Amino acid sequence: PDGLKQKNELAWSSRQLTGIEINATFYRGQSAKTFANWAAAVPDGFKFAVKGSRYVTNRRVLAEAGESVDRFVRQGIVELGDRLGPINWQLAATKAFDADDIASFFALLPPSVDGVALRHAIEVRHDSFADPAFAALAQQHGVAVVYADHDVYPTLDIDSTGFRYARLMRTVADQPTGYDADGIKHWATMAQAWARKDDDVFVFFISGAKERAPHAAMAMIETLQSSRAC
Repeated sequence: PDGLKQKNELAWSSRQLTGIEINATFYRGQSAKTFANWAAAVPDGFKFAVKGSRYVTNRRVLAEAGESVDRFVRQGIVELGDRLGPINWQLAATKAFDADDIASFFALLPPSVDGVALRHAIEVRHDSFADPAFAALAQQHGVAVVYADHDVYPTLDIDSTGFRYARLMRTVADQPTGYDADGIKHWATMAQAWARKDDDVFVFFISGAKERAPHAAMAMIETLQSSRAC
């Protein structure tokens, strides 16, 4: 809202939404104090998804990222406590599927850090990942495959572990809610279908007309709440 101080934006947003994907962690590390402050600002039940570092994912050989993975998970994300959602490891669009390299990368992802369980998701952006071998590796290692609704990147609907992670990237500026009513209803129905099979479903509106993303998310939450009330 107009006039809202920047220091109060997270507290306000977290009362309108149920989760936020932290993008800043993709570009640089954050302090443990920052994560603790974010956790303190949001209500019970709220979740932060955390974008994995580009220093891990933007490399030709992912198997060589062990040190960077360790540095990332130990930067202080455990301070999010029960507000911690999945880590999204987004690969570069130029990274093609290499079964051995992906298997080695998955093996680098720790199941926990300092006693806090971690959940991992991978977002791929190259058509070569539309390969049954990739889906099998994700299932074997318990890594979620991000469902990306995008004009260019591949959309892979793979149920590989106990949660689903979707990123919807087609919001448009001339729709107050980013997507029209039928679009919002479609994604709400998709989320409900995923939820019947998985423990948690994370759906984020991002990219496209970014100024519409929060409104899209709020419209979807309202649609889901109305559906439960019926």
